[in-house]
Amino acid sequence: MASDGGRRCIGGRCIGVKLTAAMLTVLATVTVTVTVVTVATTVAADNTQQLHIGNFSDAQAGGDYPSPWQPLTFKKIPRHTAYQLVEDNGVVVLQADSDNAASGLSREVAIDPVEYPIVEWRWKVDNVLAGGDVARKTGDDYPARLYITFAYDARRVGLWERAKYRAARLFYGKHPPSAALNYLWASRAAVGTQVANAYTDRVQMFVVRSGAAQAGQWRSESRNVLRDYRAAFGDDSMGPPMISGIAVMTDTDNTGEFARAWFGDIVFKAADK
Repeated sequence: MASDGGRRCIGGRCIGVKLTAAMLTVLATVTVTVTVVTVATTVAADNTQQLHIGNFSDAQAGGDYPSPWQPLTFKKIPRHTAYQLVEDNGVVVLQADSDNAASGLSREVAIDPVEYPIVEWRWKVDNVLAGGDVARKTGDDYPARLYITFAYDARRVGLWERAKYRAARLFYGKHPPSAALNYLWASRAAVGTQVANAYTDRVQMFVVRSGAAQAGQWRSESRNVLRDYRAAFGDDSMGPPMISGIAVMTDTDNTGEFARAWFGDIVFKAADK
């Protein structure tokens, strides 16, 4: 997030809320799900081994998003990524089309990453972005990405940070997340790259796929969120915070390009015993 005349900016996208520069730094991109959902949803497991978070395949092509997924839009970005449910080889998936645009789809959750550390999903991209660059704000666009945010915990921050989070709560009705992981299909960064977001180090990005060599192909992913959280943010002697939100996004507003991507179901799984 950047400060732009007192507005809250997420990944280069600014929303007209008057906050201090210090507050803007704290909120950063990790507020991605707070802006759209007001009540956390505790996910019910269909069995003791997995939690179905994005049941796009259970929805109807051309129909509404599965509840409680909701659009994430930005007031200062007039062009929004278009999301729709489509059928692909007999399976309903989420399609994203972004033409010099930015918006996402998100939902809140309450998941213990110790109990359910594994996230699995599948995705496909049609193309990558010529101007995409994980190291530059002007290149902070991706054909596909998956956000995982972590709940605020007062024990993990100092008095000054607590004051800033309390102030944020006045605007949002709740505390914003404290940190986020961002899994990327990047345009050219090497797979395996871990790097702080260009706007804040409270968002750590992991390059899972990169380039156009596998464009047009469905790829399945599996990540250990607990392991990635520890690699990104270090000591969690108090135990990691709860996972508070999930979002998918295809955005091209910084590069001014076009991207199309598809997202399949998203599942959290228990670790193998």
